[in-house]
Parts: sequence; C-alpha cells; structure tokens
Amino acid sequence: MTVTLQALLGFIAWTLFLLVLMEGIRSWLVATGVVPANGFNPDNSNLSPFMRRLARAHANCLEGLPIFGRLMLVAVVADRSAITDPLARVLLAARIVQSLIHLASTSPAAVTARFIAFGVQMAIAVYWVVGLAVL
Repeated sequence: MTVTLQALLGFIAWTLFLLVLMEGIRSWLVATGVVPANGFNPDNSNLSPFMRRLARAHANCLEGLPIFGRLMLVAVVADRSAITDPLARVLLAARIVQSLIHLASTSPAAVTARFIAFGVQMAIAVYWVVGLAVL
C-alpha cells in the first residue's frame, strides 16, 4: 500500500473515529435518560459546547474528504503517487491537528491555529493539483 493510500485510510479512520465518539456519547445520553432518542439536533446545537464542536469537527472531515481523498485516489489510479506520497502524512497530521484543536477550544488563538492547520491542507492540495496536472 502506498503512503498516499495509508494516509487516505488514516483520514477515513479519523473521520470514522469522530463519528463513533459522537454516537457513543449520544448513546450514553439516551441510555442515561438525559436526552430522548429523538431529541438530537443534527449539529448537536442542543447539547454541550464540546458536542457542538465534535459535530463540526466531524463535518469538517466530511467536507474535506471528497477533495483531499479524491486527489489521493487520482494520484494512485494514475500511478503518480510519487507526487502525493511525500506530503500525504503531513496532510493527515494537519487534519488531525485541526480536529483536535476544534475539540479543545474556540478561543481566538485556537481558531487561528485551526485555520493554519487547514491552510496547510489547502496548500498541499493545490501543490498536488498542479503536480498532477503538469506531469
């Protein structure tokens, strides 16, 4: 498996982890009678600030996966993962850092750090698009 595919699998696994965490907490809230089974808003807006941040962190992953994931797949299918392999793990790490910061805080410093982590991902994606288009 190429580094690119490993990173793609990691991105998918991270997105799934956030979903499992959110649904695990929701299940506990239902099981303990804190929230009725039909009492959840999709964005967790009726729950704690952490749960709202968790819903957004998961949504951010879902929003990025089609772009970043497809670029990785294009590289592998076109047998050009040499373009994506060197930065694939960096992109995954930046995604995880972005999510962790999102889960921790929404302070101005945290939002700035989260944007920087996202900016790294965008820069890598642009680099990949250019690299894949040129060669």
